[in-house]
Amino acid sequence: MADSPSTLPTARTSGDTAEIVALLRENVAGPVDADRRRRAEYSTDASNYRVVPDVVVFPLDTDDVLAIADVSRRTSTPLTMRGGGTSVAGNSIGPGIVVDLSRSVNRVIEIDPEARTARVEPGLVLGALQKKAAVHGLRFGPDPSTWARCTIGGMIGNNACGSHSLVFGRTADNVVDLDVLDGRGRRFTAGSGLDGVPGLEDFAQGKLELFRTELGRFGRQVSGYSLEHLLPEKGRNLAAALVGTEGTCGVVLGATVTLVDVPVEPILLVLGYPSMFAAADAVPAILTHHPGAIEGLDARLVDVVRRMRGDAAVSDLPSGAGWLLVELSGSDRRETLDRADKLTRDASAISARVITSAAAAKSVWRIREDGAGLGGRTAAGNQTWPGFEDAAVPPENLGGYLRDFDAMLNEYGIEGAPYGHFGDGCIHIRLDIPLDHDGDVLRSMMQDAARLVARHGGSLSGEHGDGRARSELLPLMYSREAIASFAAFKHIFDPQNLLNPGVVVQPAPLDRDLRRPAALPLLSVNGLAFTHDDGDFTKAVHRCVGVGKCRADNTATGGFMCPSFIATNDEKDSTRGRARVLQEMANGTLVDRDWRAPEVHDALDLCLSCKACSSDCPAGVDMAAYKTEMLHQTYKGRLRPITHYVLGWLPRWARLVSPLSRLINPVLSLRWIEKLVLTLGGMDSRRSIPAFAATSFTASQRKSPAGSPAPRGDKQVLLWVDSFSDNFSPTIAHSAIAVLEAAGYSVVTPERPACCGLTWITTGQLTGARRILGKLMDDFYPLVAEGIPVLGLEPSCTAVLRSDLLELFPDDPRAQAIAQNTYTLAELLSAPTPVGPASTWSPPRLDGCDVVVQPHCHHHSVMGFSPDARLLEELGASVTPLAGCCGLAGNFGMEKGHFDVSVAVAENAMLPALRAAAPGAILLADGFSCRTQASQLAEVDGIHLAELLAARLIATAPATTTI
Repeated sequence: MADSPSTLPTARTSGDTAEIVALLRENVAGPVDADRRRRAEYSTDASNYRVVPDVVVFPLDTDDVLAIADVSRRTSTPLTMRGGGTSVAGNSIGPGIVVDLSRSVNRVIEIDPEARTARVEPGLVLGALQKKAAVHGLRFGPDPSTWARCTIGGMIGNNACGSHSLVFGRTADNVVDLDVLDGRGRRFTAGSGLDGVPGLEDFAQGKLELFRTELGRFGRQVSGYSLEHLLPEKGRNLAAALVGTEGTCGVVLGATVTLVDVPVEPILLVLGYPSMFAAADAVPAILTHHPGAIEGLDARLVDVVRRMRGDAAVSDLPSGAGWLLVELSGSDRRETLDRADKLTRDASAISARVITSAAAAKSVWRIREDGAGLGGRTAAGNQTWPGFEDAAVPPENLGGYLRDFDAMLNEYGIEGAPYGHFGDGCIHIRLDIPLDHDGDVLRSMMQDAARLVARHGGSLSGEHGDGRARSELLPLMYSREAIASFAAFKHIFDPQNLLNPGVVVQPAPLDRDLRRPAALPLLSVNGLAFTHDDGDFTKAVHRCVGVGKCRADNTATGGFMCPSFIATNDEKDSTRGRARVLQEMANGTLVDRDWRAPEVHDALDLCLSCKACSSDCPAGVDMAAYKTEMLHQTYKGRLRPITHYVLGWLPRWARLVSPLSRLINPVLSLRWIEKLVLTLGGMDSRRSIPAFAATSFTASQRKSPAGSPAPRGDKQVLLWVDSFSDNFSPTIAHSAIAVLEAAGYSVVTPERPACCGLTWITTGQLTGARRILGKLMDDFYPLVAEGIPVLGLEPSCTAVLRSDLLELFPDDPRAQAIAQNTYTLAELLSAPTPVGPASTWSPPRLDGCDVVVQPHCHHHSVMGFSPDARLLEELGASVTPLAGCCGLAGNFGMEKGHFDVSVAVAENAMLPALRAAAPGAILLADGFSCRTQASQLAEVDGIHLAELLAARLIATAPATTTI
């Protein structure tokens, strides 16, 4: 018939693409990028799918977006709009032109606190809107777990909901109007009323019965198009009808959204149940108490959290095998607690805990927010995938649906850990579907699951849209007439089928364009073991499922990931962007299957190897390890960059030069000589070379006069004085000895200096690193075997023994023993017997100490900084903790080409904090890199925890002065 949509756009030749790119560059002010690395970064989102675009465009403003759409229509090129790229159904990727709105088209145009509305651009990150609205005591109601990086345009595309939809509704319920450009080139304001779009009134009038019977049956029915909003009784609300169309009917240029009050003094009620099914059964009764949120957690997800983050991460959960997180709020705390008590009595729970502390509640909510990443591996370590990610059923059917769904998964031998918005009947789950070779099981399982959802009166999607994952399954949920109405609705706005083709209408097959089957194994050869990924680099890089937490400014919540992205706001410099390029290398079609591929080296160039992603990424991506492996495989047996020999061998040079420090330091203090040395060594001449110690720790030990031995405690500890502490900061080691002996330890030092090979590891010289670490194990293991703990002073070196050592020697029991018995100073001083200090020892008080703390990235990511934070708090220090990398990151900030980014990273947290610090404040920075960065960029000298405690030992002794 006349209104039937056209077929999918056909593939383009390279000549066509060149013409399109030229037209875009001629008409668009923002960057237009068609190189292979950029296209690799945008070839996928948070879904299972891979569709390589012809070109990626970064518009500067709305006029650029209009120009891009004009080129799309003129050349019949598909157009896909993208925000944070967190879509799990494959609805923010596509062929042709992909447009990233998040970089520049991201303003809050106006907030009207009286009207309780905001006018925003589509690339605005939700967290940025919430921050600005909070000044007025307001917020945008929907709050998906990706709030820190998802955009308003993406939320409009998917009809996002979040944890508080019970009170605030879906995005469709919070949109006043939309500034829309459709596929015909018409720009109009979509609000209430259908007059502005020719043919829409007649279309809606002829479908009233269909809309009333098949659509809008329960709150989370978002699959297909939500055309029930076109009904007269729904206000003929075109804006609401366009929300959730996944960019297939129009390009959103702006939106007016409603704002709601920030919840007042919320409390969190955590209810424990014998199973997830029992928790689901309790939901209808709990809903009668009108809570703000009801979220569910399964024991399988909690077990993953416990394995990755330790028992402390789940310590606030009461007993059970399934939990409901129920939020209540109100201005009267006593009344809210009374509501919680009444709710608990009706909840049929076997355990309950009321959490009133905002910090404790935040840690529990973090489990829920990180669910998509934490659920990325089963307890057995198998990779899980989205696809059937967010199906929903009416809440009263939830218990029965979960039982049937679990039985279906058992038949397939598939596992997953359910969680999600139980109050809305919306379940999130990632499943270990075998996708290494093909999508056969995926197709069969998805079809059976779709039939199951339909049988329970549910929706294939409860908030993420249908995308490429579920659009093909819509006929299992809807009648032929409903499917035809979706096609007719799209045709009104996009007759050429250029806007996000393959989604909802004329869908692509759900097992086409799968990313994982196209990636071949890359088995480790003499590199890192990748033990948790079966020695397969391909499997390791596919840990990145695209949740995009690396794109958020995690420093606000105590995270460190991803410093380079925060500095540049470029997908290239996010952990996810790098992982996508490495995945493309494993694929071998867009990026060559070659470690030396220029796209790979370009993608990893600004990775600081901070390892923050290894702890902050909920999927456990370790980009520092991937960069090390890439450098190792690239330069194995080949000539390396000069910095690999200068900075990569720094401990070796330091050991040779240190005895000549009294000669070398004055020479290098001549700026022209220093700049020449830096330039010849491949370093940035704006840097300075740290001064060598006048006397290294090793030299001072040799020169110590014979005499009475120092008092010895009843416990021994092996003080490991690393190359940095030895040759640049020996006072740290001397201070550590003073503290340890005061704590009742007998301090043992190795007979010869011990290097961990850190700089060899970060530059990918793994053969040399193994040789160096082998010597260290020869020296350390006999003492460790006797039960003597190892105390590391330099966090990055300590982290090598706790993590990299196991990757380089996975089958050596000595490595495991050393890793398990290596401590930081705070860990050792806080440890219980027999490792901890003498029971009679009291650490020196730090009352009156105003301390700015810059944790080293490796300290944060590998060991965890919480023991240090607790110790400082218990000793009475006034602490200003910093989150985020200092920016130097070992050799990174010294290398030529990295200086500007290094400074920009320092501006994320450290430099502003130092400028704002009170007079007399102390910079506590255990890391040599952190102290060097502070000294060079802010002229602030930092000290180590050992130095701080040792100074207080002296200060609190009789007849001494204070710091």
